[in-house]
Amino acid sequence: MKGSDVVVGGVSKFFDTFVALNNVSLEIKKGEFFSLLGPSGCGKTTLLRIIAGFEYPDGGTVTFDGQDILPLPPNRRHANTVFQNYALFPHLSVFENVAFSMRLTKAAKNDVKDKVFEYLRLVQLEKHAHKKPNQLSGGQKQRVAIARALINEPRVLLLDEPLSALDAKLRQHMLIELDEIHDKIGITFIYVTHDQQEALSVSDRLAVMDQGNVLQIGTPHEIYESPATDFVARFIGETNLFDATVVNVNKMETRELEYMVDLDIPELGRIKVTTVDEVRPGQTVSFTIRPEKIAIAKDSPATKREDINLFQGRVEEPIYSGFQSKFYVKVLEKTLIRVIKQHSNYSDEGPGIVWKDSVFLSWSAADGYIVEVKS
Repeated sequence: MKGSDVVVGGVSKFFDTFVALNNVSLEIKKGEFFSLLGPSGCGKTTLLRIIAGFEYPDGGTVTFDGQDILPLPPNRRHANTVFQNYALFPHLSVFENVAFSMRLTKAAKNDVKDKVFEYLRLVQLEKHAHKKPNQLSGGQKQRVAIARALINEPRVLLLDEPLSALDAKLRQHMLIELDEIHDKIGITFIYVTHDQQEALSVSDRLAVMDQGNVLQIGTPHEIYESPATDFVARFIGETNLFDATVVNVNKMETRELEYMVDLDIPELGRIKVTTVDEVRPGQTVSFTIRPEKIAIAKDSPATKREDINLFQGRVEEPIYSGFQSKFYVKVLEKTLIRVIKQHSNYSDEGPGIVWKDSVFLSWSAADGYIVEVKS
């Protein structure tokens, strides 16, 4: 691996009375594609700027491979940044934009040419070397910025929402290219984004941030399937989230380390959920069930298993999106539950469930999740 281990230890940053970062700690592994994910103002860009050397923390440490980098200026940290607005020199060609840092070090002319074209080939722009930035598309400009950042062979590449200025389709295409570039060069990528789908699709691990705090660090699967807080559950994908009271807890016979828990949800009534965490009757918890985990049908399921939660409701709003349909279903005349049904087979008649249909919703106890214990 060519990258560096990055360790952020207890970093805090204040702007007057505003707390931008509150004692943030995280460890990023060498060669990892790590994302900082959160809404605007959560502190993710401030943390990136501290790692880059453009801001200085009010407390804490930042190390690359165990070396304290905070005393070092940005140009000596072996980290380069790709900015949201590209930051290209408009009067220079693509070639000269990428060659700029090598020109500053007075590298030999042949070395400059060979290396610039090596990195232009990496980002598939060698045929555009003579063009000026205003002759390029947004995606091409971003690739120039990436090549310029990589030509110095940094150990860490910092990416500050680099795709946010692109349209949706181009953003998806660039995301795949960015992941491929990471796989080829193998250095540490730290990627800042507010787009959950971007973070989930390319990250080895990610940190979810809010109001200057890191709420959870984990793989995309861990963050999505096992959110640590209500905020993470709501922010990552869509979900149905309820406060509930624990009624009964029984150890499962087939799985020694799991419990079958009965919850009472004021908006729904009794449901069952499995958990590996110990909870006690009387505790208040939050419960989540993802929309795609819920089965929807006009007829009641034929199999009546004890671990299946079953409710009857009425379709208030069906939304057809081609590859899937989303349904807002009113249960008990008061509670809206979101359900997503994937379309895997061709249907001549279109969606089989329509507005005002009476439907049955069901999900397994294993598909729900107790997010956090509140009391």
